Parts: sequence; C-alpha cells; structure tokens
Amino acid sequence: MISADELTAELTQYHGSETLYRHGINPHVVYTEGARALASKAGAYWLLDEIALANLTRKLVRDDPQQIWKLRREDGDSAVLSCDGNDGRGGDARIFTKLIPWTDFPLPTQTLYCFSDGTRHVVMLPSEY
Repeated sequence: MISADELTAELTQYHGSETLYRHGINPHVVYTEGARALASKAGAYWLLDEIALANLTRKLVRDDPQQIWKLRREDGDSAVLSCDGNDGRGGDARIFTKLIPWTDFPLPTQTLYCFSDGTRHVVMLPSEY
C-alpha cells in the first residue's frame, strides 16, 4: 500500500487530462488520468464505483451537473463519502452521504470533482479542473 505522502506526491503531477476512461458500471461516467492514478495507487477503484453508482441510481445526484465529492476518514478504519451539489439557487447543498464501514484509504481526506458536459459525467482531481 502506498503511503499518504507518496500518494500526495504522485497526485501533484496531474493537471488536465488527455485521456478519459469509461466506467464499467455506468457508461455515462468517465474519469481522468489523475482519478485513475488515485484509484490505482490507493487501491480505491471502489471510490470511483461509488460515484458511478450514485450517478446511476440517485436522480438528485445524476441531475446535478457540478458535484463535489469528499471522502473523509473517521476514527478507526471507517470513512464518510459525501457529495455536495447545487441547491438550485447558486449555493451548495449536500445531495448524498454514505458511511464506508471499512477502508484502508491512505489519505485523511480526498476531494474529487464530477462535472457533466451534458452527455456524461467526468470525474477528476481538483488539480485537473
């Protein structure tokens, strides 16, 4: 498993992305090279799966074109995954929350953006925006 410092250093190299990868569960979700590196290096493809599934099964999430996803480690080995979207009045609103009962994700927090271009949702690191 990669350490938090090694993962942070690895992710700093991603700015923009020339390649998008289609998610296997939800074909309307693609992810960038940086999001792929995060999932690969941290053993966290499950994180991309959670975002893809929420965009497939949750109308409130799927219909929001500007999603900010945050994974926050809790005490012990659990974490909380949340998504903030637009409340329709220009402000942020929590549109999804899920407890992850066990994870060995190396970072205490991680943010991912998921923006819609009208036909698909693109998951990316904040540095790739």
